[in-house]
Amino acid sequence: MYASQVEVSVEACNKGDIQACYEVGLSLMAEEKQEAGVEYVRKACKFGHEKACDALGDNYLSNKHYQAAKPYLEVSCAKGIRSACEGLGTMYRDGLEIRQDDVKARMYYEQACEVGSKDACINVALMYRGGFGVEKNREKEKMYYRKACTLASEAGCKSYTQMDNEDRGIKEPSLLEKLKSLFN
Repeated sequence: MYASQVEVSVEACNKGDIQACYEVGLSLMAEEKQEAGVEYVRKACKFGHEKACDALGDNYLSNKHYQAAKPYLEVSCAKGIRSACEGLGTMYRDGLEIRQDDVKARMYYEQACEVGSKDACINVALMYRGGFGVEKNREKEKMYYRKACTLASEAGCKSYTQMDNEDRGIKEPSLLEKLKSLFN
């Protein structure tokens, strides 16, 4: 946004144009004028611009201001914004400025998985594998690897196939067996 456009947008924002507040805020944030940009985006969020609230959560999360991000991410996650649910899952899994809580981490990762996050699906599978916040459950672990696979995760497909082969009694050749077959 050019300086003249910024001035026009600021004036429109001050007159109540919430879209202008959002746009000038994003522009200023992109130009490394974080504080000013955040204030305009916050104003747009306060007056109901949904994307502005999502942008605030993402901005705070990426700048590692987890407590500031949390309320915006919660609202965004409730609306089905994948990155917000993933962010909350990671905050609870790792205890980032909040009490570590595997149950909440799994809940948020499950929500992210349902809206298309292959990484979140894998995180849920790992939680069922290790019994983090849940009882270990091989079937659920396998189910989440399958979901990750359907979302084009190579790691999810590999883990699902390996578990499915084990369930069918198909033995995977060991690395040593694979190497021997290459040289024979």
